[in-house]
Amino acid sequence: MCPPVAERQVEGYPAPGTLDDVLGFELLEANGERCRARCAAERRVQQPMGLVHGGTYAALAEAMVSWATVAAVGPGGNFAVGQSNHTTFLRPVTSGHVNGEGTPRHRGRTTWVWDVEFTDDEGRLCAISRVTLAVRPAQAA
Repeated sequence: MCPPVAERQVEGYPAPGTLDDVLGFELLEANGERCRARCAAERRVQQPMGLVHGGTYAALAEAMVSWATVAAVGPGGNFAVGQSNHTTFLRPVTSGHVNGEGTPRHRGRTTWVWDVEFTDDEGRLCAISRVTLAVRPAQAA
C-alpha cells in the first residue's frame, strides 16, 4: 500500500502558471489506492452557457490520477504520463464545486487505469472518466 498524502494539498501543487494552477485545481489526496480533487465552478472553467466545460473534467481527472500514480510508482524510479482519457457527462454543474474521486482499476507494470467519479456539492453524480496512464522509467536529467 502506498502512503497517503499527509497535507490537504500535495506540496508544490499546483505549480505556478500550469494548467492546473490556471484552472484552480485543488489536489486533496493522492496515493496508489485513491485520489481526490476539486475545482470551483467559476467562470474561468465554464463554457459560454455557464456550465462547467467538459475539458475541465478531463483535465482534472488526468491531473489527479497522474499525481496519484506518480506517488505510487515514483519511489521505484518511474513516472506516469497520460495515454487515454475518456469522459462522459451526466448532469451539468453551474455553481459550487466539481468534486472528483478516483480509484485504480488496474495497476500494472507499464500501465495504470483509473476510474474517476465527479459529483457536485450535493453529491450527485455529474460525470465519469476513465484514464489510462503509461508508466515508464524516469530519465536522468
